[in-house]
Amino acid sequence: MAEDKGEKIPMLESKESDANDSLNVTADTAEDSPLTSNEVMQSQTNGGGKQVSADTPKNVEEEEEEDADVQDKRPSGRNMFFKDGKKRIDYILAWSTEGKPEKLAHSQEARAVFEENLEQEGLKLEKDEKEGEEVHFLKVHAPYEVLTRYAEILKVRMPVKKSLDLDKIQQKYAKLETPIKAVSTRLWDTMTNITKKVFTPFQLDEEVVKPIKRRFNVAYSRDKEYLFDIPDDREKYFDHATRSRIVNFILRRKSFSKAKEKAYSFGINKMIADGHYTDAFPLHEGHWKPGSADNDRKLLFDYWANWRNCFKIQPLDHVRAYFGEKIAIYFAWLGFYMQMLIPASIIGLIVFIYGCVISGNSYPANEVCDKSKNFTMCPLCDFQCPYWKLSAACSHARASRIFDNNATVFFAIFMSFWGTLFLEFWKRKEAALQFKWDLTDFVTEEQPPRPEFLAKLEHITTYKEHPITGIKEPHLPFWRRRFPIYLMSWTAMLFLAFLAIVAVVGVIAYRISTLAALQVLTRNTPVTNSTFIASTAEVIYQNASLVTTVTAACINLLIIVILNIIYNRLAFWLTDMECLRTQKEYDDSITLKLFSLQFVNYYSSIIYIAFFKGRMVGRPGKYATLFGGRQEECEAGGCLIELCIQLAIIMTGKQLIVNNIVEILIPKIIKWIKRKIWPETKEQKMSRSPWEKDYRLQPAETTSLFYEYLEMILQFGFLTLFVAAFPLGPLFALINNILEIRFDAVKFTTQLRRPMAERVPDIGVWYSVLYGISRIAIISNAFIIALTSDFIPRLVYTMAYSPDGTLKGYVNQTLAVFNTSDFDEAHRPVFEGSDIVESCRYRDFRNPPDSDDPYEYSQMYWHVLAARFAFVVVFENVIVVITGLIAWLIPDVPAKLKLHIRREAYMSNEIIIKTELLRAKGETVGEEDIEKIIEDESQRYKTNDFGSMELVHRKSASPEAAENNVV
Repeated sequence: MAEDKGEKIPMLESKESDANDSLNVTADTAEDSPLTSNEVMQSQTNGGGKQVSADTPKNVEEEEEEDADVQDKRPSGRNMFFKDGKKRIDYILAWSTEGKPEKLAHSQEARAVFEENLEQEGLKLEKDEKEGEEVHFLKVHAPYEVLTRYAEILKVRMPVKKSLDLDKIQQKYAKLETPIKAVSTRLWDTMTNITKKVFTPFQLDEEVVKPIKRRFNVAYSRDKEYLFDIPDDREKYFDHATRSRIVNFILRRKSFSKAKEKAYSFGINKMIADGHYTDAFPLHEGHWKPGSADNDRKLLFDYWANWRNCFKIQPLDHVRAYFGEKIAIYFAWLGFYMQMLIPASIIGLIVFIYGCVISGNSYPANEVCDKSKNFTMCPLCDFQCPYWKLSAACSHARASRIFDNNATVFFAIFMSFWGTLFLEFWKRKEAALQFKWDLTDFVTEEQPPRPEFLAKLEHITTYKEHPITGIKEPHLPFWRRRFPIYLMSWTAMLFLAFLAIVAVVGVIAYRISTLAALQVLTRNTPVTNSTFIASTAEVIYQNASLVTTVTAACINLLIIVILNIIYNRLAFWLTDMECLRTQKEYDDSITLKLFSLQFVNYYSSIIYIAFFKGRMVGRPGKYATLFGGRQEECEAGGCLIELCIQLAIIMTGKQLIVNNIVEILIPKIIKWIKRKIWPETKEQKMSRSPWEKDYRLQPAETTSLFYEYLEMILQFGFLTLFVAAFPLGPLFALINNILEIRFDAVKFTTQLRRPMAERVPDIGVWYSVLYGISRIAIISNAFIIALTSDFIPRLVYTMAYSPDGTLKGYVNQTLAVFNTSDFDEAHRPVFEGSDIVESCRYRDFRNPPDSDDPYEYSQMYWHVLAARFAFVVVFENVIVVITGLIAWLIPDVPAKLKLHIRREAYMSNEIIIKTELLRAKGETVGEEDIEKIIEDESQRYKTNDFGSMELVHRKSASPEAAENNVV
């Protein structure tokens, strides 16, 4: 190579920088998918059509004038090259020609400096400036020399020669393995094979979507090019994702100002923020529509985003090769989450069916529905509400038993274990992906200051040298400048959370007033001969509670949607005010704010019903009041059915309906409106270049995945925190996620510009959020079972109060008696006939009016209270201990994977050492020499009778000595 290793990489310099420091760049351990990923994806066909290559150079001088749609449909595919037909377009920069003359002149000067620096770096540029067009474009190409230079700096892992491939090495080790394996290994392998057979119908056709096999990769080095599988056409060695990542790395580091006092005027992100460019993006590989030439994008749409494949396993390797690791890991996590929901959905459905079966034969429900019992209940409100018969709540009581039964406790315990297993198995899945995608030794690149951070601090005269980069940056003193902003920001956060609580109080007031109004309405219905009016009044009277609960939940859902819009805008505004330096700091701050606000917004009404409703209502004649009104009481069937309805409406309504409308329907409506307002002729559409087509798509913003993660994390909270009340939750979540994967896939392949292929090793801070929710869920479910459901009272009754150990007489035991003569005048019912009723019943454990302590808590109340707290303590501690033990027993990285990683690292080091030794001796290293080195190294291992590997020394001269050489 002609390039000098010590050549300085142009970048911002600190005052201590010198030429030797120029290569000390904090590098992202970037990696290229093996060559096969590029070759396989570009050779895919749509149903077995003619195989083509998207990299085939074209006579672009002629094709520039050819319409873009025809280019997309030709076998050679979309134009992805400069006018010479040889240089591939790796990145597109766009800028606008409209604006004030002074601003345009300043932007042109900045672009000129920036482009000059890019050319000095070795990049090739070509402009596309059409007269009369508002937006112009700059095409960027990275030559092979630039790619290799930065691949070495960034430690990009590249595939080695096929003689060094991992499959070859595995074959050498296979010769040493014995047929004897441990019982646990054979059992695990059998289970794995069964699982694979079960999922076979859900696999994509490997003849159409060919698997991308992992190649044996090592960090690229220009001095060791003899190790790498470099084709004759070197421009095809680096795949498109790696090329765009390297170009983006360069774009983020180049200055666009020659003024020394503006040392922070660098990077494409700052230029976009300042308006010098409008956007920067890599090109899509072709069109996705039917009839277009086969390309990577069309392959993903046909066999990933297309609805006919909604039950197929995702081609994650292809997603990673096209969009990068960050997006691929999101879809891998979402797919794994969906798979883990399958057993939870099955168990939840079984629990629901069990509840439906027993609801008709439940002693408590039958006693509520038995009109011969003649339980007269106390009025639900003061003055106007009548006394009512308990049998009127028959349907409510039967519905409540569907969800409030012994199986609910089992399901809560199961979901507590499920949450732990989900997180532990995801860590193992993540470790496998990290190894497969060469993210095991990922090193995060030191992030530059955000352009918005620098723009806000342009007037600051105080500078401080950054301890990592050595660059002087604007500095805000913490106590004088940052602390007041933080204080204001989090005070505003508390106020916004308070708004959600106020909304819940408003919904509570609605429920109380509506329930009373329905009671009065049905009682005051005039006598009429109309059967329809009479029957309608009767239906409303019998289902007044259900009508109130459903309408209140719908209103609450509407409030949640409105508050979400407010929260999103204000959370970003508050975070912008904090002037955070790096994008990671900004992302972490906005994540914390939005998740906290969404948590309060979504869960506050559910928490109220689960833990507070009906707890402090008092008793007839002495009700507890709030703002002058009686507090809400739980219905005859308990509060659990109301909690279930609230969960069903908010969870399914927000995710299945509202989110899908926002993600799918609204963009289509906006697109239709734009077409109507700004119609285009067929000639205008067909004359667009590929970069013009991509520019018209929505930008792939950094927050695109943030909202997707947030949506799924909130769903996970619904499933784990309140699953005891809604066993059908996992099934609804599974249906939603099947749709969500396809909606997101369609969005990324058809609606968004191609995002830069970012590399991240995991799901980031979201794992900690998931873990925290799973821990809180144990406490939440314990209290729901203990306080909200009737499980503990039923258990205490059968064990201590039932004469025959059954639930016969349970309803009568839970209804206290109130003497109507004890009503004070201010709360006595005044409707006609109310003076005839001598006593009424209400749900509580209290002494009768003729006892020594009338209306005080009975002995059963204290027994139930003690049992509830005992259950909470036992449930929490047992589940925490068992889940902790499960997490400890399941290693984060599978043992085979650990061995694989160590073996690969060892083999790569040994091969490099030995080949370098041969080269130092002046010998030529060929394929046969490398084969001999692999053979020699593979002989250093042997497999014992239990299937584990043991390292042995070099072969000794005598067999006896060789047997004793085991380390």
